[in-house]
Amino acid sequence: MNDFKRSLLIITMLLAAVMELIDTTIVNVALSHMSGNLGATLEDTTWVITAYAIANVIIIPITSFLTAILGRRKYYIGSIVLFVVCSFMCGSAGNIWTLVFFRFLQGLGGGALLSVSQAVIFELFPKEKQGVASAIFGIGVFIGPTIGPTMGGIITDNYSWPLIFYINVPIGILAAISCYFLLTEPTVKPKVSKVDWLGIALLAIGIGALQTVLERGQTEDWFDTRYITVLTITAIVALTAFVMWELHVPHPVVNLRVFKSKSLTIAAIMTFITGIGMFTSVFLTPVISQRLLGFSPTETGFLLLPGAVIAIVGLIVSGKFIQSGVSPLLVVAAGFLCFIYFNWNMSGINFDTSAHAITINLIFRALGMAFLTVPLTMLAVSSLPAAEIPQGAALNNMMRQLGGAFGISIVNTYTAHRVAVHRSDLLTNITSTNVEAAQRLHALTSYFQQKGISAIDAKTKGMAIMEQTVVRQAAMLSYVDDFILIGLLFALTLPLLLLVIRSSKNPAATGVVIADH
Repeated sequence: MNDFKRSLLIITMLLAAVMELIDTTIVNVALSHMSGNLGATLEDTTWVITAYAIANVIIIPITSFLTAILGRRKYYIGSIVLFVVCSFMCGSAGNIWTLVFFRFLQGLGGGALLSVSQAVIFELFPKEKQGVASAIFGIGVFIGPTIGPTMGGIITDNYSWPLIFYINVPIGILAAISCYFLLTEPTVKPKVSKVDWLGIALLAIGIGALQTVLERGQTEDWFDTRYITVLTITAIVALTAFVMWELHVPHPVVNLRVFKSKSLTIAAIMTFITGIGMFTSVFLTPVISQRLLGFSPTETGFLLLPGAVIAIVGLIVSGKFIQSGVSPLLVVAAGFLCFIYFNWNMSGINFDTSAHAITINLIFRALGMAFLTVPLTMLAVSSLPAAEIPQGAALNNMMRQLGGAFGISIVNTYTAHRVAVHRSDLLTNITSTNVEAAQRLHALTSYFQQKGISAIDAKTKGMAIMEQTVVRQAAMLSYVDDFILIGLLFALTLPLLLLVIRSSKNPAATGVVIADH
Protein backbone atom coordinates (compact mmCIF):
# COMPACT_ATOMS: atom_id res chain seq x y z
CA MET A 1 0.00 0.00 0.00
CA ASN A 2 1.49 3.33 -1.10
CA ASP A 3 1.70 6.35 1.19
CA PHE A 4 -1.36 8.06 -0.33
CA LYS A 5 -3.64 5.04 0.13
CA ARG A 6 -2.23 4.46 3.61
CA SER A 7 -2.94 8.06 4.62
CA LEU A 8 -6.43 7.89 3.10
CA LEU A 9 -7.19 4.70 5.04
CA ILE A 10 -5.98 6.27 8.30
CA ILE A 11 -8.23 9.29 7.67
CA THR A 12 -11.16 6.98 6.90
CA MET A 13 -10.64 4.93 10.06
CA LEU A 14 -10.35 8.04 12.18
CA LEU A 15 -13.39 9.65 10.54
CA ALA A 16 -15.51 6.55 11.19
CA ALA A 17 -14.39 6.37 14.84
CA VAL A 18 -15.04 10.09 15.36
CA MET A 19 -18.49 9.74 13.75
CA GLU A 20 -19.34 6.95 16.18
CA LEU A 21 -18.06 8.89 19.19
CA ILE A 22 -19.78 12.12 18.17
CA ASP A 23 -23.07 10.24 18.30
CA THR A 24 -22.51 9.41 21.96
CA THR A 25 -22.99 13.08 22.87
CA ILE A 26 -24.45 14.94 19.89
CA VAL A 27 -28.00 14.31 21.15
CA ASN A 28 -27.31 15.71 24.64
CA VAL A 29 -28.21 19.32 23.83
CA ALA A 30 -31.27 18.22 21.83
CA LEU A 31 -32.94 16.16 24.57
CA SER A 32 -35.38 18.93 25.49
CA HIS A 33 -36.38 19.40 21.84
CA MET A 34 -36.80 15.65 21.34
CA SER A 35 -38.81 15.41 24.53
CA GLY A 36 -41.24 18.12 23.42
CA ASN A 37 -41.44 17.02 19.79
CA LEU A 38 -42.06 13.36 20.57
CA GLY A 39 -44.29 13.96 23.59
CA ALA A 40 -41.98 12.14 26.02
CA THR A 41 -40.63 12.95 29.48
CA LEU A 42 -36.99 13.94 29.88
CA GLU A 43 -36.40 10.69 31.84
CA ASP A 44 -37.71 8.62 28.91
CA THR A 45 -35.75 10.71 26.41
CA THR A 46 -32.45 9.97 28.19
CA TRP A 47 -32.90 6.42 26.91
CA VAL A 48 -31.76 7.82 23.54
CA ILE A 49 -28.33 8.21 25.16
CA THR A 50 -28.45 5.10 27.32
CA ALA A 51 -29.61 2.67 24.57
CA TYR A 52 -26.67 3.68 22.41
CA ALA A 53 -24.23 3.26 25.30
CA ILE A 54 -25.64 -0.18 26.23
CA ALA A 55 -25.26 -1.40 22.65
CA ASN A 56 -21.67 -0.13 22.55
CA VAL A 57 -20.87 -1.89 25.81
CA ILE A 58 -22.29 -5.17 24.52
CA ILE A 59 -20.63 -5.10 21.10
CA ILE A 60 -17.16 -3.69 21.83
CA PRO A 61 -15.79 -6.66 23.84
CA ILE A 62 -16.98 -9.16 21.19
CA THR A 63 -15.70 -7.14 18.22
CA SER A 64 -12.51 -9.17 17.89
CA PHE A 65 -14.61 -12.36 17.93
CA LEU A 66 -17.00 -11.08 15.25
CA THR A 67 -14.04 -9.89 13.18
CA ALA A 68 -12.59 -13.39 13.27
CA ILE A 69 -15.91 -15.03 12.35
CA LEU A 70 -17.00 -12.66 9.57
CA GLY A 71 -13.70 -11.26 8.41
CA ARG A 72 -12.52 -7.77 9.29
CA ARG A 73 -13.42 -6.15 5.97
CA LYS A 74 -16.97 -7.56 5.79
CA TYR A 75 -17.70 -6.90 9.45
CA TYR A 76 -16.43 -3.33 9.36
CA ILE A 77 -18.23 -2.32 6.18
CA GLY A 78 -21.38 -4.12 7.37
CA SER A 79 -21.21 -2.18 10.63
CA ILE A 80 -20.95 1.11 8.76
CA VAL A 81 -23.99 0.18 6.68
CA LEU A 82 -25.96 -0.75 9.82
CA PHE A 83 -24.90 2.51 11.47
CA VAL A 84 -25.97 4.58 8.44
CA VAL A 85 -29.34 2.85 7.98
CA CYS A 86 -30.20 3.17 11.66
CA SER A 87 -29.09 6.81 11.68
CA PHE A 88 -31.66 7.49 8.96
CA MET A 89 -34.33 5.57 10.86
CA CYS A 90 -33.55 7.51 14.07
CA GLY A 91 -34.12 10.78 12.26
CA SER A 92 -37.40 9.45 10.86
CA ALA A 93 -38.74 8.10 14.18
CA GLY A 94 -42.26 9.19 15.06
CA ASN A 95 -42.17 8.32 18.76
CA ILE A 96 -39.60 8.01 21.51
CA TRP A 97 -39.47 4.22 21.71
CA THR A 98 -38.97 3.80 17.95
CA LEU A 99 -36.09 6.24 18.27
CA VAL A 100 -34.64 4.31 21.23
CA PHE A 101 -34.91 1.00 19.32
CA PHE A 102 -32.97 2.28 16.31
CA ARG A 103 -30.46 4.04 18.59
CA PHE A 104 -29.71 0.65 20.12
CA LEU A 105 -29.15 -0.89 16.68
CA GLN A 106 -27.08 2.13 15.69
CA GLY A 107 -24.90 1.50 18.74
CA LEU A 108 -24.37 -2.13 17.70
CA GLY A 109 -23.06 -0.91 14.37
CA GLY A 110 -20.99 1.81 15.98
CA GLY A 111 -19.10 -0.54 18.29
CA ALA A 112 -16.99 -1.92 15.44
CA LEU A 113 -16.18 1.57 14.20
CA LEU A 114 -14.30 2.19 17.44
CA SER A 115 -12.43 -1.05 18.11
CA VAL A 116 -11.59 -2.04 14.53
CA SER A 117 -10.53 1.51 13.64
CA GLN A 118 -8.09 1.48 16.55
CA ALA A 119 -6.65 -1.89 15.50
CA VAL A 120 -6.22 -0.84 11.87
CA ILE A 121 -4.57 2.50 12.76
CA PHE A 122 -2.11 0.68 15.04
CA GLU A 123 -1.46 -1.85 12.27
CA LEU A 124 -0.59 0.90 9.77
CA PHE A 125 2.24 2.22 11.96
CA PRO A 126 5.53 0.42 12.65
CA LYS A 127 6.20 -0.66 16.22
CA GLU A 128 8.56 2.22 16.94
CA LYS A 129 5.78 4.70 16.07
CA GLN A 130 2.98 3.13 18.09
CA GLY A 131 2.98 6.22 20.29
CA VAL A 132 2.04 8.30 17.23
CA ALA A 133 -0.77 5.85 16.46
CA SER A 134 -2.02 6.16 20.05
CA ALA A 135 -2.00 9.95 19.81
CA ILE A 136 -3.87 9.97 16.48
CA PHE A 137 -6.54 7.63 17.78
CA GLY A 138 -6.59 9.50 21.08
CA ILE A 139 -7.47 12.72 19.28
CA GLY A 140 -10.51 10.98 17.79
CA VAL A 141 -11.52 9.44 21.12
CA PHE A 142 -11.46 12.81 22.78
CA ILE A 143 -12.62 15.18 20.03
CA GLY A 144 -15.66 13.08 19.07
CA PRO A 145 -17.62 13.28 22.35
CA THR A 146 -16.43 16.84 22.98
CA ILE A 147 -17.52 18.47 19.71
CA GLY A 148 -20.75 16.45 19.68
CA PRO A 149 -22.69 18.92 21.85
CA THR A 150 -21.39 21.87 19.78
CA MET A 151 -22.58 20.28 16.54
CA GLY A 152 -25.85 19.22 18.17
CA GLY A 153 -26.50 22.74 19.44
CA ILE A 154 -25.88 24.40 16.08
CA ILE A 155 -28.06 21.87 14.24
CA THR A 156 -30.88 21.99 16.81
CA ASP A 157 -31.01 25.79 16.91
CA ASN A 158 -30.77 26.40 13.17
CA TYR A 159 -32.43 23.35 11.67
CA SER A 160 -34.14 20.46 13.50
CA TRP A 161 -32.99 17.59 15.69
CA PRO A 162 -33.48 14.81 13.05
CA LEU A 163 -30.57 16.31 11.09
CA ILE A 164 -28.36 15.21 14.00
CA PHE A 165 -28.84 11.68 12.68
CA TYR A 166 -29.19 12.38 8.96
CA ILE A 167 -25.74 13.98 8.88
CA ASN A 168 -24.22 10.52 9.43
CA VAL A 169 -25.61 9.20 6.15
CA PRO A 170 -23.28 10.91 3.61
CA ILE A 171 -20.26 10.55 5.92
CA GLY A 172 -20.98 6.85 6.44
CA ILE A 173 -21.46 6.21 2.73
CA LEU A 174 -18.10 7.82 1.92
CA ALA A 175 -16.40 5.78 4.67
CA ALA A 176 -17.96 2.53 3.39
CA ILE A 177 -16.82 3.22 -0.19
CA SER A 178 -13.30 4.07 0.97
CA CYS A 179 -13.11 0.88 3.05
CA TYR A 180 -14.41 -1.22 0.15
CA PHE A 181 -11.36 -0.25 -1.92
CA LEU A 182 -8.70 0.18 0.78
CA LEU A 183 -9.39 -2.02 3.80
CA THR A 184 -7.79 -5.47 3.78
CA GLU A 185 -7.75 -8.46 6.10
CA PRO A 186 -5.08 -8.52 8.83
CA THR A 187 -1.82 -10.30 8.01
CA VAL A 188 -2.39 -12.81 10.80
CA LYS A 189 -6.01 -13.92 10.81
CA PRO A 190 -7.37 -15.03 14.19
CA LYS A 191 -8.83 -18.52 14.34
CA VAL A 192 -12.18 -19.29 15.90
CA SER A 193 -13.13 -22.93 16.18
CA LYS A 194 -16.50 -22.49 17.89
CA VAL A 195 -19.03 -19.72 18.35
CA ASP A 196 -19.56 -18.82 22.01
CA TRP A 197 -23.28 -18.10 21.65
CA LEU A 198 -23.96 -18.62 25.35
CA GLY A 199 -21.34 -16.04 26.30
CA ILE A 200 -22.82 -13.51 23.87
CA ALA A 201 -26.34 -14.13 25.22
CA LEU A 202 -25.30 -13.87 28.88
CA LEU A 203 -23.41 -10.63 28.26
CA ALA A 204 -26.31 -9.02 26.38
CA ILE A 205 -28.91 -10.10 28.94
CA GLY A 206 -26.80 -9.14 31.95
CA ILE A 207 -25.75 -5.70 30.72
CA GLY A 208 -29.20 -4.91 29.33
CA ALA A 209 -30.96 -5.90 32.56
CA LEU A 210 -28.48 -4.06 34.79
CA GLN A 211 -28.68 -0.88 32.72
CA THR A 212 -32.48 -0.95 32.77
CA VAL A 213 -32.47 -1.28 36.56
CA LEU A 214 -30.08 1.67 36.92
CA GLU A 215 -32.08 3.79 34.49
CA ARG A 216 -35.61 3.05 35.67
CA GLY A 217 -35.11 2.12 39.32
CA GLN A 218 -35.62 5.60 40.75
CA THR A 219 -38.68 6.30 38.59
CA GLU A 220 -40.28 2.97 39.49
CA ASP A 221 -39.60 3.15 43.26
CA TRP A 222 -36.93 0.48 42.97
CA PHE A 223 -37.89 -2.87 44.43
CA ASP A 224 -41.49 -1.85 45.02
CA THR A 225 -41.90 -2.56 41.31
CA ARG A 226 -41.92 -6.21 40.33
CA TYR A 227 -40.09 -5.94 37.01
CA ILE A 228 -37.22 -3.98 38.61
CA THR A 229 -36.79 -6.79 41.14
CA VAL A 230 -36.89 -9.43 38.38
CA LEU A 231 -34.36 -7.55 36.25
CA THR A 232 -32.03 -7.07 39.23
CA ILE A 233 -31.99 -10.82 39.86
CA THR A 234 -31.58 -11.43 36.11
CA ALA A 235 -28.60 -9.08 35.94
CA ILE A 236 -26.85 -10.68 38.94
CA VAL A 237 -27.41 -14.23 37.69
CA ALA A 238 -26.54 -13.49 34.05
CA LEU A 239 -23.35 -11.53 34.74
CA THR A 240 -22.14 -14.02 37.35
CA ALA A 241 -22.79 -16.86 34.92
CA PHE A 242 -21.07 -14.89 32.16
CA VAL A 243 -17.87 -14.46 34.17
CA MET A 244 -17.81 -18.12 35.25
CA TRP A 245 -18.54 -19.36 31.73
CA GLU A 246 -15.95 -17.14 30.03
CA LEU A 247 -13.27 -18.29 32.45
CA HIS A 248 -14.20 -21.93 31.82
CA VAL A 249 -14.89 -22.20 28.09
CA PRO A 250 -11.83 -22.91 25.85
CA HIS A 251 -12.74 -20.23 23.27
CA PRO A 252 -14.54 -17.42 25.09
CA VAL A 253 -16.19 -14.55 23.25
CA VAL A 254 -14.52 -12.24 25.79
CA ASN A 255 -11.18 -13.43 27.09
CA LEU A 256 -11.46 -12.35 30.72
CA ARG A 257 -8.21 -14.16 31.49
CA VAL A 258 -6.31 -11.10 30.30
CA PHE A 259 -7.38 -9.46 33.54
CA LYS A 260 -4.66 -11.51 35.21
CA SER A 261 -2.54 -8.55 34.19
CA LYS A 262 -2.52 -6.10 37.10
CA SER A 263 -1.74 -3.22 34.75
CA LEU A 264 -4.78 -4.00 32.59
CA THR A 265 -7.05 -4.41 35.62
CA ILE A 266 -6.02 -1.09 37.13
CA ALA A 267 -6.14 0.66 33.75
CA ALA A 268 -9.64 -0.75 33.17
CA ILE A 269 -10.87 0.55 36.56
CA MET A 270 -9.40 3.97 35.91
CA THR A 271 -10.79 4.00 32.36
CA PHE A 272 -14.22 3.13 33.80
CA ILE A 273 -14.03 6.13 36.16
CA THR A 274 -12.75 8.27 33.28
CA GLY A 275 -15.79 7.20 31.24
CA ILE A 276 -18.05 8.29 34.11
CA GLY A 277 -16.40 11.71 34.26
CA MET A 278 -16.24 12.10 30.50
CA PHE A 279 -19.85 11.28 29.67
CA THR A 280 -21.59 12.67 32.76
CA SER A 281 -19.89 16.04 32.27
CA VAL A 282 -21.20 16.36 28.71
CA PHE A 283 -24.61 15.17 29.93
CA LEU A 284 -24.95 17.43 32.97
CA THR A 285 -23.55 20.59 31.38
CA PRO A 286 -26.24 20.91 28.66
CA VAL A 287 -29.04 20.08 31.13
CA ILE A 288 -27.88 22.71 33.64
CA SER A 289 -27.09 25.29 30.99
CA GLN A 290 -30.40 25.02 29.13
CA ARG A 291 -32.89 24.15 31.86
CA LEU A 292 -31.54 26.25 34.72
CA LEU A 293 -29.31 28.96 33.26
CA GLY A 294 -31.38 29.66 30.14
CA PHE A 295 -28.67 29.12 27.51
CA SER A 296 -29.67 28.21 23.94
CA PRO A 297 -28.53 24.88 22.43
CA THR A 298 -25.90 26.71 20.36
CA GLU A 299 -24.57 28.63 23.38
CA THR A 300 -24.49 25.38 25.34
CA GLY A 301 -22.63 23.55 22.59
CA PHE A 302 -19.96 26.24 22.36
CA LEU A 303 -19.21 25.92 26.09
CA LEU A 304 -17.23 22.77 25.30
CA LEU A 305 -15.47 23.97 22.16
CA PRO A 306 -12.52 25.93 23.69
CA GLY A 307 -11.67 22.91 25.81
CA ALA A 308 -11.67 20.68 22.72
CA VAL A 309 -9.16 22.94 20.99
CA ILE A 310 -6.89 23.16 24.03
CA ALA A 311 -7.14 19.40 24.52
CA ILE A 312 -5.46 18.80 21.16
CA VAL A 313 -2.46 20.68 22.52
CA GLY A 314 -2.76 18.63 25.72
CA LEU A 315 -2.66 15.38 23.75
CA ILE A 316 0.48 16.49 21.92
CA VAL A 317 2.12 17.60 25.16
CA SER A 318 1.28 14.35 26.96
CA GLY A 319 2.67 12.39 24.02
CA LYS A 320 5.90 14.42 24.12
CA PHE A 321 6.20 13.84 27.86
CA ILE A 322 5.92 10.08 27.42
CA GLN A 323 8.38 10.02 24.50
CA SER A 324 10.88 12.01 26.57
CA GLY A 325 10.79 9.37 29.30
CA VAL A 326 8.18 10.76 31.68
CA SER A 327 6.24 7.88 33.22
CA PRO A 328 2.69 7.54 31.85
CA LEU A 329 1.64 7.04 35.47
CA LEU A 330 2.52 10.67 36.21
CA VAL A 331 0.53 11.82 33.19
CA VAL A 332 -2.45 9.73 34.35
CA ALA A 333 -2.17 11.29 37.81
CA ALA A 334 -2.19 14.77 36.24
CA GLY A 335 -5.30 13.83 34.28
CA PHE A 336 -7.13 12.65 37.39
CA LEU A 337 -6.17 15.81 39.26
CA CYS A 338 -7.57 17.92 36.40
CA PHE A 339 -10.87 16.03 36.64
CA ILE A 340 -10.96 16.43 40.42
CA TYR A 341 -10.35 20.19 40.05
CA PHE A 342 -13.04 20.44 37.35
CA ASN A 343 -15.66 18.73 39.49
CA TRP A 344 -14.66 20.76 42.56
CA ASN A 345 -15.17 24.00 40.61
CA MET A 346 -18.45 22.85 39.08
CA SER A 347 -19.76 22.01 42.54
CA GLY A 348 -19.75 25.75 43.22
CA ILE A 349 -22.06 26.80 40.37
CA ASN A 350 -25.27 28.74 40.97
CA PHE A 351 -27.87 30.70 38.99
CA ASP A 352 -25.43 33.59 38.57
CA THR A 353 -22.64 31.46 37.07
CA SER A 354 -21.60 32.84 33.69
CA ALA A 355 -20.94 30.97 30.46
CA HIS A 356 -17.31 32.15 30.68
CA ALA A 357 -16.87 30.54 34.10
CA ILE A 358 -18.30 27.22 32.91
CA THR A 359 -16.09 27.31 29.81
CA ILE A 360 -12.98 27.80 31.94
CA ASN A 361 -14.01 24.88 34.16
CA LEU A 362 -14.57 22.68 31.11
CA ILE A 363 -11.02 23.38 29.93
CA PHE A 364 -9.72 21.49 32.97
CA ARG A 365 -12.08 18.64 32.11
CA ALA A 366 -10.67 18.67 28.57
CA LEU A 367 -7.07 18.63 29.80
CA GLY A 368 -7.96 15.73 32.07
CA MET A 369 -9.20 13.73 29.08
CA ALA A 370 -6.14 14.72 27.04
CA PHE A 371 -3.77 13.49 29.74
CA LEU A 372 -5.67 10.21 30.26
CA THR A 373 -6.47 8.98 26.74
CA VAL A 374 -3.06 7.81 25.52
CA PRO A 375 -1.32 6.70 28.77
CA LEU A 376 -4.29 4.66 30.00
CA THR A 377 -4.38 2.78 26.68
CA MET A 378 -0.66 2.13 26.97
CA LEU A 379 -0.99 1.05 30.59
CA ALA A 380 -3.78 -1.37 29.66
CA VAL A 381 -1.69 -3.32 27.13
CA SER A 382 1.77 -2.77 28.62
CA SER A 383 2.14 -6.24 30.15
CA LEU A 384 0.13 -8.26 27.60
CA PRO A 385 1.67 -10.54 24.97
CA ALA A 386 1.13 -9.40 21.37
CA ALA A 387 -1.67 -11.93 20.75
CA GLU A 388 -3.73 -10.57 23.66
CA ILE A 389 -3.28 -6.84 22.96
CA PRO A 390 -6.41 -6.56 20.72
CA GLN A 391 -8.59 -8.17 23.41
CA GLY A 392 -7.03 -6.01 26.13
CA ALA A 393 -7.56 -2.84 24.10
CA ALA A 394 -11.16 -3.83 23.34
CA LEU A 395 -11.93 -4.51 27.01
CA ASN A 396 -10.38 -1.18 27.98
CA ASN A 397 -12.53 0.60 25.38
CA MET A 398 -15.55 -1.26 26.73
CA MET A 399 -14.82 -0.01 30.23
CA ARG A 400 -14.88 3.60 29.00
CA GLN A 401 -18.27 3.13 27.34
CA LEU A 402 -19.55 1.09 30.31
CA GLY A 403 -18.46 3.88 32.65
CA GLY A 404 -20.37 6.36 30.54
CA ALA A 405 -23.52 4.26 30.48
CA PHE A 406 -23.41 3.58 34.22
CA GLY A 407 -22.43 7.16 34.98
CA ILE A 408 -25.42 8.70 33.23
CA SER A 409 -27.80 6.22 34.83
CA ILE A 410 -26.31 6.74 38.30
CA VAL A 411 -26.40 10.52 37.89
CA ASN A 412 -30.06 10.42 36.85
CA THR A 413 -30.94 8.30 39.87
CA TYR A 414 -28.81 10.31 42.29
CA THR A 415 -30.20 13.59 40.98
CA ALA A 416 -33.80 12.47 41.46
CA HIS A 417 -33.01 11.38 45.02
CA ARG A 418 -31.18 14.59 45.90
CA VAL A 419 -33.90 16.80 44.35
CA ALA A 420 -36.44 15.20 46.70
CA VAL A 421 -34.14 15.72 49.70
CA HIS A 422 -33.32 19.35 48.87
CA ARG A 423 -36.94 20.18 48.06
CA SER A 424 -38.03 18.83 51.42
CA ASP A 425 -35.30 20.80 53.21
CA LEU A 426 -36.16 24.03 51.38
CA LEU A 427 -39.89 23.68 52.01
CA THR A 428 -39.32 23.46 55.76
CA ASN A 429 -38.17 27.09 55.60
CA ILE A 430 -41.30 28.30 53.81
CA THR A 431 -43.70 28.78 56.71
CA SER A 432 -45.96 31.52 57.95
CA THR A 433 -43.42 32.30 60.68
CA ASN A 434 -40.59 32.85 58.18
CA VAL A 435 -40.49 36.62 57.61
CA GLU A 436 -38.72 36.50 54.22
CA ALA A 437 -41.05 33.81 52.86
CA ALA A 438 -44.11 35.72 54.08
CA GLN A 439 -42.86 38.96 52.50
CA ARG A 440 -42.14 37.18 49.21
CA LEU A 441 -45.62 35.64 49.12
CA HIS A 442 -47.21 38.98 49.99
CA ALA A 443 -45.30 40.73 47.16
CA LEU A 444 -46.36 38.11 44.62
CA THR A 445 -49.97 38.19 45.79
CA SER A 446 -50.06 42.00 45.51
CA TYR A 447 -48.54 41.83 42.02
CA PHE A 448 -51.23 39.48 40.72
CA GLN A 449 -53.99 41.46 42.43
CA GLN A 450 -52.81 44.54 40.54
CA LYS A 451 -53.36 42.51 37.36
CA GLY A 452 -57.03 42.15 38.31
CA ILE A 453 -56.87 38.68 39.85
CA SER A 454 -58.87 37.93 42.99
CA ALA A 455 -57.09 37.76 46.34
CA ILE A 456 -57.50 33.96 46.67
CA ASP A 457 -56.34 33.24 43.11
CA ALA A 458 -53.50 35.74 43.43
CA LYS A 459 -52.22 33.99 46.56
CA THR A 460 -52.51 30.59 44.81
CA LYS A 461 -50.46 31.87 41.86
CA GLY A 462 -47.91 33.36 44.23
CA MET A 463 -47.51 30.05 46.05
CA ALA A 464 -47.14 28.25 42.68
CA ILE A 465 -44.29 30.58 41.71
CA MET A 466 -42.58 30.00 45.05
CA GLU A 467 -42.95 26.26 44.49
CA GLN A 468 -41.30 26.58 41.06
CA THR A 469 -38.47 28.55 42.65
CA VAL A 470 -37.98 25.81 45.23
CA VAL A 471 -37.92 23.13 42.51
CA ARG A 472 -35.32 25.04 40.46
CA GLN A 473 -33.15 25.59 43.51
CA ALA A 474 -33.47 21.95 44.53
CA ALA A 475 -32.45 20.91 41.00
CA MET A 476 -29.39 23.16 41.07
CA LEU A 477 -28.32 21.82 44.46
CA SER A 478 -28.76 18.23 43.25
CA TYR A 479 -26.50 18.87 40.23
CA VAL A 480 -23.92 20.35 42.60
CA ASP A 481 -24.12 17.08 44.56
CA ASP A 482 -23.53 15.16 41.29
CA PHE A 483 -20.25 16.95 40.68
CA ILE A 484 -19.15 16.36 44.27
CA LEU A 485 -19.91 12.63 43.89
CA ILE A 486 -18.01 12.32 40.61
CA GLY A 487 -15.04 14.26 41.96
CA LEU A 488 -14.98 11.95 44.99
CA LEU A 489 -14.90 8.89 42.69
CA PHE A 490 -11.81 10.27 40.94
CA ALA A 491 -10.12 11.09 44.25
CA LEU A 492 -10.75 7.58 45.64
CA THR A 493 -9.49 5.89 42.44
CA LEU A 494 -6.26 7.88 42.06
CA PRO A 495 -4.29 5.90 44.71
CA LEU A 496 -4.59 2.76 42.53
CA LEU A 497 -1.60 4.06 40.59
CA LEU A 498 0.54 3.21 43.62
CA LEU A 499 -0.23 -0.48 43.01
CA VAL A 500 1.18 -0.25 39.48
CA ILE A 501 4.33 1.44 40.74
CA ARG A 502 4.84 -1.17 43.47
CA SER A 503 4.28 -4.05 41.03
CA SER A 504 7.36 -2.96 39.09
CA LYS A 505 10.83 -3.67 40.47
CA ASN A 506 12.05 -0.61 38.63
CA PRO A 507 9.34 2.07 38.72
CA ALA A 508 11.35 4.40 36.54
CA ALA A 509 11.23 1.86 33.75
CA THR A 510 7.46 1.68 33.79
CA GLY A 511 7.13 4.49 31.25
CA VAL A 512 9.60 2.81 28.87
CA VAL A 513 7.89 -0.55 28.99
CA ILE A 514 4.47 0.95 28.36
CA ALA A 515 5.68 3.21 25.58
CA ASP A 516 7.13 0.25 23.67
CA HIS A 517 3.57 -0.91 22.99
